[in-house]
Amino acid sequence: MTQTVLITGSAGIIGSQLRGSLAQVGRHLRLLDIAAQHELAPGEDAELISASFTDDDAILEACRGADVVVHLGGLSTGGYSWDEYLDVNINGTFRLFEAARRAGVPRVIYASSHHAVGFHPNTPGVTVPDYLFARPDSFYGVSKAASESLASLYHDRYGIDVICLRIGSYRDRPTDERVLWNWLSPDDCTRLFEAAIVTPSPGFRLVWGVSANTRGIMSLAEAAAIGYHPMDNAEDFAHQIIAGTALGDPELHQRIGGPYTSPTFDDREA
Repeated sequence: MTQTVLITGSAGIIGSQLRGSLAQVGRHLRLLDIAAQHELAPGEDAELISASFTDDDAILEACRGADVVVHLGGLSTGGYSWDEYLDVNINGTFRLFEAARRAGVPRVIYASSHHAVGFHPNTPGVTVPDYLFARPDSFYGVSKAASESLASLYHDRYGIDVICLRIGSYRDRPTDERVLWNWLSPDDCTRLFEAAIVTPSPGFRLVWGVSANTRGIMSLAEAAAIGYHPMDNAEDFAHQIIAGTALGDPELHQRIGGPYTSPTFDDREA
């Protein structure tokens, strides 16, 4: 039987990678984005959907018959107004969950962020628990925390299995000292989302999306519980970046959100 996986934000950085790395025999990918996407390759078991997940009719149609929704879509990081985050990240995610409920989708995987808890301290040697309560560091972080709450509601009220992945710093390789403790490699990103797709009956979960970093402070207990076992380590790159990389204001880097915790981060005129 073919498994159908809908990926929103499939033209984004993570979405583009997962388009290839999640492909397998017996799995059909629905790739939804408002941005242009590469044409299907010969033999690629997928379909391209040019639409926004904020469009009620379009997202409901895209959800019909889907076994899993991987929700990557939205405004990423900073630089947007509160109204933009509210319209796209919060109201849009509500529309997605409502469409998933109406279409009978049994599982949603939500790409959250460590910025949902960015004002918590970053203390070397002190493990950050999986279900750390929200202390967002920015409007972006608020949108992620609010969407985690929507995820919890739709699980408790309607029984949808939801896994919220609090993703660290996703990139090909660490680029500064801060990333040495919260890096998520591309290969581990695939392992993370694959585990979230296939783990049986997860209920509602909060899982840290980071690699097996020597300097990591995030718990990987819930990650292991869903079958995610990271294999990459930012420490392999440490010797290349520490000497020439400045972290900026050291006080900001005593918090998980780093520069996002600056008082002027959301000031578009700063």
